[in-house]
Formats: sequence, C-alpha cells, structure tokens
Amino acid sequence: MPENRDIKTESPTKTKIRKVASTLFSQYGYKGTSVRKIAAEVGIRESALYNHFKNKEEIFLDIAQEIFSSPFHFSHDEIQELALRGKPFLQKFTMHYKMLTFDKSSESMFRLLMIELMQNQELREQFMSQFHDANIKVLSEGFFVMMQNNLIRSSDPMMIAYEFISTLFYIRLQVTVLKFDTKPVNHLTTQFEKHVDFFWESIKV
Repeated sequence: MPENRDIKTESPTKTKIRKVASTLFSQYGYKGTSVRKIAAEVGIRESALYNHFKNKEEIFLDIAQEIFSSPFHFSHDEIQELALRGKPFLQKFTMHYKMLTFDKSSESMFRLLMIELMQNQELREQFMSQFHDANIKVLSEGFFVMMQNNLIRSSDPMMIAYEFISTLFYIRLQVTVLKFDTKPVNHLTTQFEKHVDFFWESIKV
C-alpha cells in the first residue's frame, strides 16, 4: 500500500467507497460503473460521496495507486541492510510481488487497469512513476549495494533491475490472462522462485 496514505486518519466511509468501487469496477468496467451506483452500494447519497472524491476518475486512480504501488516499501537503510545479504533481497521482493499477483481482491482490477492504460494518460503516468520507476529504483539501489560488496558482478545496476523485474511482470500478466479465460495457473505458482534462483546464479560472483 502506498506510503503516503495514512489509514489511521482516513474515514471509514472513504475506505468503504474505495472497496466498493474496486468491486464494481472489476465487475462492470470503468465505463459501466457510475458514481450513483457506487454511492448506492456504499449506502450514502451521491452528493455525500463527493465529500471524499471529486469524481469517478479520482476514485479509479486512487485504487490504481494502491495496486500499482511498489510491493517493496522499505527505507534506504533497510534496503541496504537486506541487499548486503544478497539473494534474500531478491527473494523478499519477489515474495511481495507474488502475493500481489495472486491476491484475489486486486487481480480483476489489475486486468482492468491494463485495459484502461491505453485510454487514460494520467493512469499511464501513475503506472510509470509509482510502479515502474519506484520498483526500478528499489532494485537498482539493492543491486548497487551488492556490487559494492562484491556479491554480484559489476554491471549497470539499472539494467539488471530492468532484467529482473521484466520476468516478474510477465508472469503476473500471464496469470491475469489465464485467469481471464478461467484456465489453471497452478503451474505458475513456482515460477517466481525459479526466476530468483536462475537470475541469482547468472549474476553472483
């Protein structure tokens, strides 16, 4: 969940609006979900909903921020400390990524967000900053620490980060596509761990 969201001070109504809207968006799509429908499901007047969100797009982007956010919200010091252990850094990052991939509450929304990316510029910018850029920054920082401590071969840490996360994203996309057609995904549950093992063997000293 994004670091800048203070769950303790958020009103229960706003939390419920987000939860209900996420369900409706995943069922009816962005266009098929109206503010009126969201308000009715929450059990409040439509006018009351605008006390929390200015429009439907703001609700949608708020939910997207949560799903797109980096799964690895550690401080600079925490990243450095874990990266000094080498492979466990990648295992922990991947574990969080895997949990997001198989989280039933977010899988339908992730599929919808992939569709809406091509139609909403603000959503694309949010995806690039909060998902792509944030993850690359965390990973490249970790890889740089590993290089400094002679745990992995010297190279471009950002390029290695691209290489590492691209496979994770592809597996997540594959799971989404298969589930859309109600096809089994059990064979993919171990792919995340296999990727870490393969990748580590290819970069370690």
